[in-house]
Amino acid sequence: MRLHSPSMSELHAFAAAVRLGSFSKAAMELCVTQSAISRAVARLEFHYGKPLLLRRANTIALTAAGQQLLDAVREPLAAIEAASARLRESPADQPLNLSVVPTLASVWLIPRLKAFQQLHPEVRINFVPYRKDEDFSGATPDAAVLTGLGPGQWPHWDCDYLIGREVVPICHPARLAQRQAAGAWRSPGELADEPLLYHTTAPGNWAQWLQAAGAPERAPRLSTAFDQVSMLIQAVIADMGVALVQRCLVSAELASGAVAVPFDLPITLARGYFLCAPSGQRRKPALTAFRRWLLQTAQDDVAALNAALRARPQDA
Repeated sequence: MRLHSPSMSELHAFAAAVRLGSFSKAAMELCVTQSAISRAVARLEFHYGKPLLLRRANTIALTAAGQQLLDAVREPLAAIEAASARLRESPADQPLNLSVVPTLASVWLIPRLKAFQQLHPEVRINFVPYRKDEDFSGATPDAAVLTGLGPGQWPHWDCDYLIGREVVPICHPARLAQRQAAGAWRSPGELADEPLLYHTTAPGNWAQWLQAAGAPERAPRLSTAFDQVSMLIQAVIADMGVALVQRCLVSAELASGAVAVPFDLPITLARGYFLCAPSGQRRKPALTAFRRWLLQTAQDDVAALNAALRARPQDA
């Protein structure tokens, strides 16, 4: 079978020269000499037996045949180049630039990340600066774990709920002991009389929790605001008041006795942590692998929490 198509190098030289408007710029992009570009285009014209470009003093223009060729090869050349780049990637060339809420990253994600690395050694995760107002414009991460209300808040992104809707009030153990010794804190609504610490992005969480706990008539007495959950936890350890935090972020402090839960109720709120990415970004192999692992890990964590809560009354 006789092949009628020219070489790839000639087609790349032709397409680059047209796109950039000159042989010299095409030569710089393709790392060859200007004369090499000129010869490649000349070979193309000889191959087809007709001129493809009109050479002018400071520019070039397409002939009708040149336009026909460009229309036919532009997208296939780009597709072949993209496929070739992917095939040439080594395992270490699959980075995933990730932005994560700082406390969730340090307390929950990073302690579990070794399991992902063992499953996918070909993916290299780079943690980039976290922005509360991430909009995936400009120089951005491939994906971000953000706190919010989910797809309704970010309708133009791909969003998956991870964890964090399960919340508990925490306080210093001494405060709990003092209140119980005085006969107080018999019902969840009594927490409204305490200095209530809260996160700057979610001042309404306390009102929602009190309503879910059966005390909708109690107005929370909000005290100090913090912009990171880690700071909220430290404020509780310093006995500044009572905080409402995601259960997944205080397991270590609860196990060590650094903080206590005065009312351990199975209450979930609307806000949580979501894996977000621009639409279409999920096709990136590194993100596909990470998303699959992260969703399963979060699901297992929530299932274990729910099992523990169901078993608690029998253990009492």
